Amino acid sequence: MGFRDFTVTPWDVKGDIDYEKLTKDFGVKHLDDKTLQNVQKQTGDLHYFLKRKIFFSHMYFDEILDEAKKGNKFYLYTGRAPSGPVHLGHLIPWIFTKWLQDKFGATLLFQIPDEEKFLFKDNLTFNDTNRWAYENILDIIAVGFDQKKTKIFLDTEYAGHMYKTACMVAKKTTMSKLKSLFGLNDSNNVGEFFYTCMQSVPAFLPTIMEDKPTRCLIPCAIDQDVHFRLTRDVATQIGFPKPATILSRFLPSLTEGGKMSSSIENTAIFTTDDEKVVKNKIMKYAFSGGRESVEDHRQKGGVPEADVSYQYLTYFMEDSNKLKKIYEDYKSGKMLTGELKQITVEVINKFLSDHQEKREKAKNKIEDFMVHD
Repeated sequence: MGFRDFTVTPWDVKGDIDYEKLTKDFGVKHLDDKTLQNVQKQTGDLHYFLKRKIFFSHMYFDEILDEAKKGNKFYLYTGRAPSGPVHLGHLIPWIFTKWLQDKFGATLLFQIPDEEKFLFKDNLTFNDTNRWAYENILDIIAVGFDQKKTKIFLDTEYAGHMYKTACMVAKKTTMSKLKSLFGLNDSNNVGEFFYTCMQSVPAFLPTIMEDKPTRCLIPCAIDQDVHFRLTRDVATQIGFPKPATILSRFLPSLTEGGKMSSSIENTAIFTTDDEKVVKNKIMKYAFSGGRESVEDHRQKGGVPEADVSYQYLTYFMEDSNKLKKIYEDYKSGKMLTGELKQITVEVINKFLSDHQEKREKAKNKIEDFMVHD
């Protein structure tokens, strides 16, 4: 779905994102104060992603909270399409999903749609997607999900559990709807049309696994909601409850508008980058909200809202008091761009050091999380 000065689809995000317009055009709801108060009442806490409106909109999340309040079980569902290394932007929904799992004790279905990248990218074979899938799974495990309540699966390795339900979705889905929702046309291969039916299936697996109607909550970036718009449309037609979504903003690219992208290396920080690489990328490429000269910056102050380093701190610095002080010092001109970038380098490298240690340990745990046919 394209807009005047930005583009947001499940496969392409570009430009300066207007989240207010996106919320209206996607037909989703803002996370309002009443919903956030409900979360805090049930969990005793409020993740800083919610406080800072990094997760900012939803569909039916309030209904999930109502189910939880009644003591009814719900499942979590998120995913990762394997075509390359994991970067920091991919981690944002997973970090929040872990928090939800911890707070609600929910079972997580983690889908690896390896067939998606095979179907949509001419240069990827199934050997490629399989290799990247198992590399990406190390990052998924490193986030810290509960092994006893997390089921990770590749679509091609779990298709026996999924195919019948995917066919039920396909039978209720027209080509015209797929063309309208996803921008597909007659030049797309048949698999690209069918793939989204497989994307819907994990939202229905909780009901199948529990043998009774069971809700599903999908934390993801807002560009993925279009898949679940289709899922919601067909759910009741085939006898399943509608899935809920809770939607995040994009972690910005280092250098340009849109989200961080694996395909443009200098716009992204990968989970396997070492300290020197991270420092070089932030110092050299991170877009600055500072002034052209030190004198001008001291006098007029910086623009933290436009500064990528500051934006990254809003995602990765948990201490809100420290973040507020950095905002005020940068905006007043007391803090220079180089100083802000150095703080960001330290925060990101500390995060990645911890993540990489857990990622290494995950190599012996993969099969403990996996489910297969």
